[in-house]
Amino acid sequence: MTALEKSIINDIALAPEGHLKIDWASAHMPVLNRIREQFEKELPFKGLKVTISLHLEAKTAYLAKVIKAGGADVTITGSNPLSTQDDVCAALVEDGITVFAKYNPEPQEFKELNIKALESKPDLVIDDGGDLATILHNDRPDLRENLRGGAEETTTGIIRLKAMEKDGTLQFPMVAVNDAFCKYLFDNRYGTGQSVFDGINRTTNLVVAGKTVVVVGYGWCGKGVAMRAKGLGANVIVTEVDAIKAVEAYMDGFHVMPMLEAAKVGEFFITVTGNRDCIRGEHYEVMKDGAILSNAGHFDVEFNKPELAALSSSIRTVRKNIEEYKLKDGRSIYVLAEGRLVNLAAGDGHPAEIMDTTFALQALGLRYVNENYAAIGKQVVNVPYEIDDQVARYKLDSLGIKIDKLTDEQIAYLDSWKED
Repeated sequence: MTALEKSIINDIALAPEGHLKIDWASAHMPVLNRIREQFEKELPFKGLKVTISLHLEAKTAYLAKVIKAGGADVTITGSNPLSTQDDVCAALVEDGITVFAKYNPEPQEFKELNIKALESKPDLVIDDGGDLATILHNDRPDLRENLRGGAEETTTGIIRLKAMEKDGTLQFPMVAVNDAFCKYLFDNRYGTGQSVFDGINRTTNLVVAGKTVVVVGYGWCGKGVAMRAKGLGANVIVTEVDAIKAVEAYMDGFHVMPMLEAAKVGEFFITVTGNRDCIRGEHYEVMKDGAILSNAGHFDVEFNKPELAALSSSIRTVRKNIEEYKLKDGRSIYVLAEGRLVNLAAGDGHPAEIMDTTFALQALGLRYVNENYAAIGKQVVNVPYEIDDQVARYKLDSLGIKIDKLTDEQIAYLDSWKED
């Protein structure tokens, strides 16, 4: 069967536009291009099946093509129903990759598409949010019979995987790509910071300068969002449950307060915690008329939509990706992109240059798992520092930047406690 015969997509006729998007992304991903050249020579995945679940847009599509260039039979599905781009799906099918994804399927169909992508019984997986891992443990354990392991993209996914590991239920090794230096320092911080406001700005067409922006969570993604909000001229408030991160936010120049206090003054709210119900009924009750809620965490649970609906007399779409919840007391609260990742559901995600390093880690991390899965065992492991360093050096090379090298004397000095 051809890739088209095996795939489930919306419209193969959209492929030409998808190819243009992928070509544009790949032209701005020099690190991944360099890895592709290596993979074409070495074929590290020759004869293996790889299933990928990521936000299915142009940059992810290029990663899939790089893995295919390494000899793999690649199947891909979307990790979020609103971030899948139908034209990109069509282009991948024309390039010989099997795709089970379409924009905005019903929840049950979305899960079925994920399962379909695993029915090839892959040797390796690339996961986002732990969706594939959850299916392979709970719904279809029969589909993991060939599985050597995989790589996980997000904070949310690693939380789920580590919970499995702690419970003793994790059945295969996973590399925590999200915890690599070249992931969280650049992707989580600069990528999320820029792409969140890209999604918010193109959706609302409202000014950020002078507004009060409440950033919920001050991990690496929260740091990036707060930094970009400040750069756009906003008054920034951070809410946190971690005392150390709260002190850090304060020393970075942001106001820090409980959500119940922030809810009274905020105009834009952006959740980036990986947890649920960070904004809920008690907070909605004190929000300003016209408050705008958006989420940049993996799942649409960071603010409680059922509680907001229960307080509302009506819900209507007032603009693409903006729902107005009209409260019974007359106030309006607006929700962007149904509470899903605003940077992908209402935008194109992180810039290509940022995803270049992240997807380089994915490609090299997957090769590492394939070569070491037996030794790793059933646990979550970090990306080896050597891979992190390699990706950073490739990035510097692509930028034409050179750095210093330690002399032999300096190395000896650092390695010895006896040196004066």
